[in-house]
Amino acid sequence: MGNYHLFAYAENRRIRPFGVEYNRQLPVGLFGAEFDYTGEVLPVLLLNEPAKYGTDSRALTTARQEQYGAGISPTGFRLIWRKRGQFQPYWNAKGGFTYFKNRVLSTEGTHLNFTCEFSVGVEKALTPRLGFRAGYSDFHISNGNIARKNPGIDFMYFNAGINYRWGKH
Repeated sequence: MGNYHLFAYAENRRIRPFGVEYNRQLPVGLFGAEFDYTGEVLPVLLLNEPAKYGTDSRALTTARQEQYGAGISPTGFRLIWRKRGQFQPYWNAKGGFTYFKNRVLSTEGTHLNFTCEFSVGVEKALTPRLGFRAGYSDFHISNGNIARKNPGIDFMYFNAGINYRWGKH
């Protein structure tokens, strides 16, 4: 999962997020779709970046390091079309924050960063309780200008997950 320049200018980073997402159907629809609240917890967020970099986030060496972080995206929503059992296209938007053990993206960056994620994909029920989904995400991380430097970073990546439905069906 590499990064690109859309809203941010940091480069030469890769991210591996591992988490759990929660979706709850709301009693309204939008654009002919089911409208869901969504939130996510990322207990493991691994950021691979240059071992040494300047205040402008540019690499000063070819050596690499892993930065450990965690995050939460408590605000989000999802639009999902079609009936369960069929392939269901979806669009998802989430916002939240991450916290890294060390400063990331710049030597004058922060431990705390804000996130915004947009994804599109398809979901398919395999059993009444179990499902699978695959999609494509744009994941943005930046400190929102709470520090002297705010290089920010944008990641585009494919994602996949197993869904488990709790409660009645």
